[in-house]
Amino acid sequence: MIIEYVIIFLSTFILTYFLVPANIKFSNTNGIIDKPSQRSLHSKLIPSAGGLSFAIPIILFQIMYYLFKGNNILFLNLSIANILIMLLGFLDDKKKFTARYKLFFQIGIVIFLYISGFRVELLSNPFGQAFNLGILSFPVTIIWFLLVINAFNLIDGLDGLAAGIALIVALVLFAVGIQFRNFTVSFLAFTMIGSLAAFLKYNFYPAKIFMGDTGSLFIGLNIAAIAATGTAQYKGITTMTLLIPIIALAIPLSDTFFTIFRRIKNNKHIFEADKKHLHHKMYDLGFSQKTIAWISYFITFLFGLISFGFSFASQRIFMGILFILFIIILIFFILHKEMYK
Repeated sequence: MIIEYVIIFLSTFILTYFLVPANIKFSNTNGIIDKPSQRSLHSKLIPSAGGLSFAIPIILFQIMYYLFKGNNILFLNLSIANILIMLLGFLDDKKKFTARYKLFFQIGIVIFLYISGFRVELLSNPFGQAFNLGILSFPVTIIWFLLVINAFNLIDGLDGLAAGIALIVALVLFAVGIQFRNFTVSFLAFTMIGSLAAFLKYNFYPAKIFMGDTGSLFIGLNIAAIAATGTAQYKGITTMTLLIPIIALAIPLSDTFFTIFRRIKNNKHIFEADKKHLHHKMYDLGFSQKTIAWISYFITFLFGLISFGFSFASQRIFMGILFILFIIILIFFILHKEMYK
């Protein structure tokens, strides 16, 4: 297994590493460029649609695994959904679709995944057995996928931020997959680790290319799918339910909730773009893009360690950690609210 993981990492890393320069040339030639605007932090033209660089290797490995490693239909279905979400993101980077249009197609792709077996069926219960959602599985699955997909789309406004956070979350999911001997989870996570590590070489400040919606939508879909895969395959294990990825995704999910709350409060459309995300506010306070990225990585890493620790925790420790996390989130909410006064 170790040899397989080494091959997966090296292959996805090398493929992505050499695809990025071609992706930069492709984006420049076809006019897929991110121009500086009032809400952007860059001051020059940057090629976009960089998500192609890591999406293509990941999809290739998913198809190869389906063909040569036991014909697991989940891999084929996920690769189909990934092709669709990659095309949606690419066309949006090129033509700039409206948010409603993107949401409509996202829902269609997620429904396909739900039918294919990627379902949120259990919710963790710290007081006992997990809750079986039953008929609520469908709406909860849709909400889960849309939330994670658009969380990464929203935080992709800073060099290396979305890619770095996704890399850390993928590492957490890989570790949990290894712990519970779920090769499906560990394989899917590890293909992302290799590709995102290579992409960060070009995407970290100062970025030579942006991932665009091509990359952010793709990342969100895959992380949500990996979590749903774990839930479906571990009917009796509550640690591999939504709690682990939710905690690991603390930064993008909290920023998404605060963004929706702020826009509703100000009587604005929830899909209306602005320059009031957490990373924008930190930048306005004088933090550099590198500093913001490293702080976000560190916080995500800490939350990742906590979420992984749930796998080993007793119920008493579990409840204690949940209480501490609640206090941290409450303090974060108060501070975040103060920033917008």
